[in-house]
Amino acid sequence: MRPVSYTDTRGLDPSRPSFSGVVVRGIAPGGGLYVPEHLPSFTLREVVAFSGMPYWQRAAVVFERFGVDFGREHVDALMRTAYGPQWSDERVAPVVEVVAGMHVLELWHGPTSAFKDMALQCMPLFFSAAVDKLQAEGDATGDHLVLVATSGDTGKAALEGFADREHTSIVVFYPDGGVSDIQRLQMATQRGENVGVFGVRGNFDDCQAAVKAAFNDDEFARELQEKHGLRLTSANSINWGRLLPQIAYYVSAYADMVGTGAVKPGDRMDVCVPTGNFGNILGAYYARLAGVPIGRLLCASNENNVLADFIATGTYDISGRAFVTTPSPSMDILISSNLERLLYHLAGAEAVRGWMAELAEKRTFTVDRDTFAAVRARFLGDWVSNEESLATIKRVYDESGYLMDPHTAVAWEVAERLRGDCPVLVVSTAHWAKFGADVHRALTQTAYDARLSEDAARLTGFELLAEVRRLAPGKRVPEPLAELTSLPERFGEVVDAGRDGIEDAVRTWLSRS
Repeated sequence: MRPVSYTDTRGLDPSRPSFSGVVVRGIAPGGGLYVPEHLPSFTLREVVAFSGMPYWQRAAVVFERFGVDFGREHVDALMRTAYGPQWSDERVAPVVEVVAGMHVLELWHGPTSAFKDMALQCMPLFFSAAVDKLQAEGDATGDHLVLVATSGDTGKAALEGFADREHTSIVVFYPDGGVSDIQRLQMATQRGENVGVFGVRGNFDDCQAAVKAAFNDDEFARELQEKHGLRLTSANSINWGRLLPQIAYYVSAYADMVGTGAVKPGDRMDVCVPTGNFGNILGAYYARLAGVPIGRLLCASNENNVLADFIATGTYDISGRAFVTTPSPSMDILISSNLERLLYHLAGAEAVRGWMAELAEKRTFTVDRDTFAAVRARFLGDWVSNEESLATIKRVYDESGYLMDPHTAVAWEVAERLRGDCPVLVVSTAHWAKFGADVHRALTQTAYDARLSEDAARLTGFELLAEVRRLAPGKRVPEPLAELTSLPERFGEVVDAGRDGIEDAVRTWLSRS
């Protein structure tokens, strides 16, 4: 397959870089996001044939068909490493039927028990290989500093993927008080000589805005280059290297649905995704464009329901919207960066430039009638309240014995509401144990904003996991989570939000390294 060149969503980068180039750069000059100039097309026979392959090979085929600029043997070797014995299920991304017509795509069998592993066990390998490739071709890219803003799961998965990886250092910023106890401890105990972690006073959007501002600070970039020999890059889903692995698991899931008889070859399945930054559901959109028989894309939001409102109205408005804390913190996002990629495919770079400028200036924009109609033809959206998400965990467990985390519960509830004639694939993004405190609330029917009982209030998040296991006999806590309390906490510093807070934190960390 001939390598594919990339353009950017705002039409400001004429260089048309390769896959290696966009993975290393992360974000395009002018703030746009990279997208491939040409998309592949799979035949139905090719998609169905995935069911006879191990997962690493499925992912390798998708990468090759999307025109990555590595040889086939090199891609195969990297994928064998990315999807190897560190996964607790050899299927990597198994599809499980919970009730008739409702299936769950379990994306949390990796080392951090969250779906971000699907991309971040893969991307760092390709990043290091891309730097080697570019250097061999005479591009003196040097080493890189990966800056990450996380709403919870991306941070740990990125730290795990980049820890002690060649050519990179990584610093992660998370909203202080805005992640679960277990998510925080996963990051605070991270091993590796090239990693740093900071809490930020504010919410995820504050983190994301501050990190983006640091990326756009030319003076800071020069300082890092001159003093430390580092270039900035990103591991958030704005990086195409994060999105391509997500396309692979939707192709894989359809093959598995056919393999088990859940759908007949060529029949459609609907996909329901708990959505914050729009990257996960965008992977399903790209899989559909590439020929996978996916029907409706169901966008499930929590109380931070800006995406559900956009799909319903065509207006993206955060001008007067309050940020809400929910049991599904990885979705507590108001600025959904990957929506820009969808809008590019539907309306083009000029329209995207205008809408992104309006969003930056006015905190709102409205798409034109044709673009709105195109969105509605592909997506449906709905949102779930805090109490509804917890009630869904309890109800589904009582009815089926299947225990899910609050993010999956949001998607399950929306899938039930919007369910049509097709089988539905509900995307499960985290193991229930990552959010044990809220799963405990669900199983004990304790309201999200209510005080816990005196006995429960004395327990840590980890001690509550034992209570969940008592309430749900036979449910297991993954070993990497169970061992967290025995690991030393390496990182606990909290910094101010804003560009200066982020940049000063990086300077402090580099001075200690």
